[in-house]
Amino acid sequence: MIRRFGEPPRADQRYRLRPGAYALLPRGGRILLTSQYELNPDIQLPGGGIDPGESPRRALFREVHEETGWKIANPRRIGAFRRYVFMPEYDLWAEKICHIYVARAVLCLGEPIEKDHRAIWLPVQKAAQVLGNTGDQHFARLLARQV
Repeated sequence: MIRRFGEPPRADQRYRLRPGAYALLPRGGRILLTSQYELNPDIQLPGGGIDPGESPRRALFREVHEETGWKIANPRRIGAFRRYVFMPEYDLWAEKICHIYVARAVLCLGEPIEKDHRAIWLPVQKAAQVLGNTGDQHFARLLARQV
């Protein structure tokens, strides 16, 4: 069973399953995050939806690059969580299954490709406080205990 974070599903709402892959990217006591600053400004773990026919690892590499501009290496899956949310950018109510990985940020290839995203580095402890959803916060706190 996958742990749920956030609001319970609404009985009056239908949700579309939306699996995704997200990365904890620690480096020197800090962690690489993405700040999405349009629609609903939010600080998030870099990552996103897994496209049809795409593996979670391939999606992770693609999404981290799109949202931060960084190339990553050695991803290792450490867990998953579920959350029920409205995604305004897609006009979609989603049951998100979030696969969480720890990886290394190895090379900045440039600015984020994805519109309205900015790469930011924060101390791991601070990240655990400011991440925009409780699932991301949970996994950042687990990482903070190891750093």
